[in-house]
Amino acid sequence: MRHKILSAIALPIISLILAINLASIPVYGRTPQTMPHLIQTVSEQDIFEGMLALGLLETPVLDEDNCEKAYENVKACVVRINMGNAYGSGIIWEMTSENIVIVTNKHVLDYWNEQISNVLFPPGFYASAEILGISEEYDVGFLIVDSKELDYIELEQLRYAHFDMNVYQEMKEGDDIFCVGATGVHLEGTENVVQSNGIYLQGSIGNMWQYIDEFGEYMIYGYGYGTPGMSGGGTFDAKGNLIGMISGGTMDGEIASVPLTIIIEAYTEMTE
Repeated sequence: MRHKILSAIALPIISLILAINLASIPVYGRTPQTMPHLIQTVSEQDIFEGMLALGLLETPVLDEDNCEKAYENVKACVVRINMGNAYGSGIIWEMTSENIVIVTNKHVLDYWNEQISNVLFPPGFYASAEILGISEEYDVGFLIVDSKELDYIELEQLRYAHFDMNVYQEMKEGDDIFCVGATGVHLEGTENVVQSNGIYLQGSIGNMWQYIDEFGEYMIYGYGYGTPGMSGGGTFDAKGNLIGMISGGTMDGEIASVPLTIIIEAYTEMTE
């Protein structure tokens, strides 16, 4: 143990001697420069932008199916959209150093009023937002939040949803899924767990591409339960990959979600 301690103490001394020796070596062909400071301060902005560049703000996925553990990874990407007496859910779709883009349902944004509406992020802070665009064809709309609305410590706590088209295309009937929405109520006799910042509901795939009359479009049809306020929340596979956005449910244990492909199509049309 003593030898290990001595070795550990010796390392910084050796490094310092090396730094001094290197600093004394002349640099031929250009004016010799002094060594930079060995200790440099890093700002919260540097930390945030570094995390963003490295993809560390994207929700992680599991190697094996486990809906409850996957929920813990993805719950930070689902927000509550407050609109006076109404509220819905949204998914953090994209983050840049300038903006946060949130996807939700068109029918949620029917209640949006910029004078009184806002976004509540999972850690507990609010931000104002504007409508980026609403699809004319699908039950999809997007909000945009100026990153300056939040400080860098707050931004570091947010996560944007991860998706993988290969995973999405391999989803089939019977596969486990779970939905995450804004705070709701506990349903007796169902496989749900209410959390302080959202609600988790487990279910399974019925059909990945089924026409739903109530919405007038093709959607993911599943078995599970939805509660008021979950519209616009995320539908995930059992590893935590985003596969869709929940739009509605019935008391008979049926749910309908906007497919990932439709969300991508709608966003592409608005940003091109």
